[in-house]
Amino acid sequence: MSNILTTLINKQASRYGKREALLHLVDGKWLPISWLEMKQMVDTTAVALLSLGLKELENMAIFSANRPEVLYTDFGAYANRAVPISIYATSSQQQVEYIVNDAQIEIMVVGDKAQYDIAYRAMQNCPSLRQIVTIDHVDLHPSDKTTITFAQLLDIGRKATDQARAEVEERSSHAEATDIAIIIYTSGTTGEPKGAVLPHSCFNATLELHRRRLVTISDRDLSVCFLPLSHIFERGWTYVCLYVGMPVAINQDPREIQETVYRVKPTCMCSVPRYWEKVYAAIKEKISAMSPMKRRMVARAVIIGRRRNLDYVRLRKKVPWWLERQYQFYSKTVFAVLKKAIGIEHGNIFPTAGAPLSSKIVEFFHSCGINVMIGYGLSETTATVTCFPQYFYEIGSVGTPLEEVQVKIGEDNEVLVKGPTVMREYYNKPEATAEAFTEDGWFRTGDAGRLDEHSALWLTDRIKDLFKTSNGKYVAPQALESVLGEDKYIEQVAVIGDKRKFVTALIVPAYDALKEYAKKHKLHYKDVAELVALPEIHQMLQERIDALQASFAPYERIKRFTLLPAPFTMENGELTNTLKIRRPIINARYAPHIDAMYRG
Repeated sequence: MSNILTTLINKQASRYGKREALLHLVDGKWLPISWLEMKQMVDTTAVALLSLGLKELENMAIFSANRPEVLYTDFGAYANRAVPISIYATSSQQQVEYIVNDAQIEIMVVGDKAQYDIAYRAMQNCPSLRQIVTIDHVDLHPSDKTTITFAQLLDIGRKATDQARAEVEERSSHAEATDIAIIIYTSGTTGEPKGAVLPHSCFNATLELHRRRLVTISDRDLSVCFLPLSHIFERGWTYVCLYVGMPVAINQDPREIQETVYRVKPTCMCSVPRYWEKVYAAIKEKISAMSPMKRRMVARAVIIGRRRNLDYVRLRKKVPWWLERQYQFYSKTVFAVLKKAIGIEHGNIFPTAGAPLSSKIVEFFHSCGINVMIGYGLSETTATVTCFPQYFYEIGSVGTPLEEVQVKIGEDNEVLVKGPTVMREYYNKPEATAEAFTEDGWFRTGDAGRLDEHSALWLTDRIKDLFKTSNGKYVAPQALESVLGEDKYIEQVAVIGDKRKFVTALIVPAYDALKEYAKKHKLHYKDVAELVALPEIHQMLQERIDALQASFAPYERIKRFTLLPAPFTMENGELTNTLKIRRPIINARYAPHIDAMYRG
């Protein structure tokens, strides 16, 4: 098999021509980019990169938020048999310099002024970095004589000689499945970043395996690119979309995703659980404001939807005519209004992974006819290991393994993976690579779980996150954090309790929702610090937390909690680039708050 990514855009341009490949926002309007236009941009970028001195099998970097230019650079690099390494747009100076030095980056494409400033400073500390290309027009440092814009890069490509174009074609023709496609640097909750080396063979496999599993997607769908393209989940999903001919709308600013969804009306979109937690909280809030009669109607609709979609359709059973008739009524009344409010009237599938999502929320959306497709994967496995199949999925699980991907449970209930999508190694880290695999070649995920009789995988927690209280009881913090995430007043949670008498939590409230509650109940405060310290607020949240964790064993429940006046952030090192909490840093930084909860 030839490398799919090397020739993908050319093949799709021949097949689809002037049909939409991408959409992007220009001056407030969503404008299409055809397959032929995308091919032209990729071809021009490829020959321009060669003209800048990009060599075969060389690493280069992309340090930008989502833009069409990110994809042009990706595929332009593949045409050169080069390796595009994406760096999170929110990365710190230290993180960027580490990756540049580790991968010996010579050429870096950056997005905006903030990323340019970091890249320019990195140039002073990273001997290999010689060329910066800015997607935005930015004010350059006075002493910067080498940086060019992406527009200038394209001009270089347009003016390139026929010999240069022929050389790119020659490189493409020599591409091999063993060539490195990308190196994904995992942000990690502990330690320095590790670069997962994914050869083209991983993508050859993952694209075809997803085509086989995701049987409902086609070139008639439309996806929104919401998560960062530097995240393997979004990058892999976007490549799958392009592979099946599905147009992709590039959302540049994550804060504007809801507006994008309203306007673009995607049928597909991959996301992390927090997106659906927020949607669920907003829906529940609207329902609570309805009249008693309307609330009863919605409750009835969800019951009927659950029976139809989960008890019959999920199990490939024929739906009784009386149940189907009721469902169609509620589908046109209740569910159609709900989907329109979200912006997904014609939704197909919505892959969701990266952290646990409460079974209650998953069941609710499936009852409403919204296919939130739960999956599980890692950077080291080219994203998906397991996901919901079309039928017979188990809510609470993370689905069944993709075809050709093997999963088994090892020591300490660790999930082990083997197959054509598993990484080759960690870049420049032979010791870490050796630790990541068992002696017989299974990749150690670091996640604890179990396989049921239907081959569905049920995750427990990250093995490193599991802790034991001083009473000898094991607690899985992510399970608690996931359930508390259902609440509209809770934004972030860090569950504490390792070697402690009982479980506590640091909670970042949803400040706007809290302010609304205070206003409604005429509570007075000067600032957020005073707001979170109000006894009335604490009591209200205590009652809600008690209700949410009622199904947990007494030793697992949060006995005390502290409300924080400021959120956990990536800038402070408390979150990874994929928004996972860094427990060791949080435990150290908030030690006084934590100790206070265990006094008395």
